[in-house]
Amino acid sequence: MQKRRLGSLEVSALGLGCMGMTHAYGQAPDRQAMISLMRSAVERGVSFFDTAEVYGPFNNEELVGEALAPLRDQVVIATKFGFAPDPNGGARWSGLDSRPEHIRAVTEASLKRLKTDSIDLLYQHRVDPNVPIEDVAGAVGELIREGKVKHFGLSEAGADTIRRAHAVQPVTALQSEYSLWTREPEQEILPLLEELGIGFVPFSPLGRGFLTGKMDETTQFDSNDFRNSLPRFTAEARKANQALVDLLGRVAQQKGATPAQVALAWLLAQKPWIVPIPGTTKLNRLDENLAAVSLALTPEDLAEIDRAASKITVHGARYPEHLARQAKG
Repeated sequence: MQKRRLGSLEVSALGLGCMGMTHAYGQAPDRQAMISLMRSAVERGVSFFDTAEVYGPFNNEELVGEALAPLRDQVVIATKFGFAPDPNGGARWSGLDSRPEHIRAVTEASLKRLKTDSIDLLYQHRVDPNVPIEDVAGAVGELIREGKVKHFGLSEAGADTIRRAHAVQPVTALQSEYSLWTREPEQEILPLLEELGIGFVPFSPLGRGFLTGKMDETTQFDSNDFRNSLPRFTAEARKANQALVDLLGRVAQQKGATPAQVALAWLLAQKPWIVPIPGTTKLNRLDENLAAVSLALTPEDLAEIDRAASKITVHGARYPEHLARQAKG
């Protein structure tokens, strides 16, 4: 597996997003199967694993901790803080909370669930408008000096927030949604990250499964699947957005690849400090995704994709309005 650098942190060129192993996409898969999948990923050279306290909540970190504890010296584990738990002890979250004392409490709890004495990369999951980012960066900086955290990251943060945080505690990586159907980071964020030497970790690099070509407007999701609430996943939006999948399919046919592999190879070709974290619960999909690292897209291929994509209008917002507000950092 090829390696890439996120700031000063070296990881595999593709990571593994673990959210869907317990959370968000319908019925959770078998726990032991997911432990086996993560260990198989390590055998294949994957060294970068992404989780968060909010996934579950909590049981995703526990799963990742159990799976990777025997392989801890071979892997980089990223987790996140920033949400306030349900005061009634339920599975919902009651808003954002990045107060320094909350960051410390969350980190201590995450360390226990992950069965480790240090978190490799700790992200603020969403920017908290009620807490100055300087205070957030300072709190994580203290944890780094204590050895409980190694690197600081942000998620879905805007350019001004990134600059201000980086001035207090160097930011190793930014995690935000980026793919052929979510290209907003290209405008301001990618140039800033290049200037500051910050790595970029695209989540949902396969458009929450849509860019794989395995669904269309007739696809039915489980009743508790997160995608049911997303404007971009209405049947009408999926029908309109099929043009993007068709584009990936045409390139894939030319390259002897799959649409998912082309989508990931396109991301990898954008910058050498981009490390996508596609999620999966199936070993054959893991192998399919990892093969994208070896898929070389020529400058002509990339130009063709950009030309064709520029003529396609993506339909539907990424999130419903109440979640979209949290993603404006």
